[in-house]
Amino acid sequence: MKPQPFAVTPDAHGRALNVVGEKITVLAPNTATQGYEVFLQQGEEGSGPPPHSHDWDESFYITRGTIDIGYDDQVITATAGTFVHVPAGTVHHFRFGPGGGEMISVTSQGGRASRLFTRIDEEIPPGPPDLEKLLAVAQECGVTVAAGDSPPA
Repeated sequence: MKPQPFAVTPDAHGRALNVVGEKITVLAPNTATQGYEVFLQQGEEGSGPPPHSHDWDESFYITRGTIDIGYDDQVITATAGTFVHVPAGTVHHFRFGPGGGEMISVTSQGGRASRLFTRIDEEIPPGPPDLEKLLAVAQECGVTVAAGDSPPA
């Protein structure tokens, strides 16, 4: 089926999903684009995933605040206007900085991030997560969490 043009206005997109303290709004799932996915990610200070990898590329464009983004052996402090690309299979993580932040993220063809975020929102209640359940959902959605459960300081 050929993808159709579409627009998503603020009053028309779905509610923000609660993904372990981060608010993630699915702006374009792969079912609509027939390929990539686009998200609005908003996080309070200190929120963000542990080091992990998956079989899809992921790119981030920071729109507000500062976000520490780690990949390979480096961590950069990304500010508004910064673009970061993480190829498939790369172990990476991020943490929202002081005052929180916001970014647009885009996945490559075949990404399953919208499924992952939806499943976490459905299965993991707000508050400290059940790590065993969280890891099971991540694995089910094609995400491998790296050894250790927090990024380097």
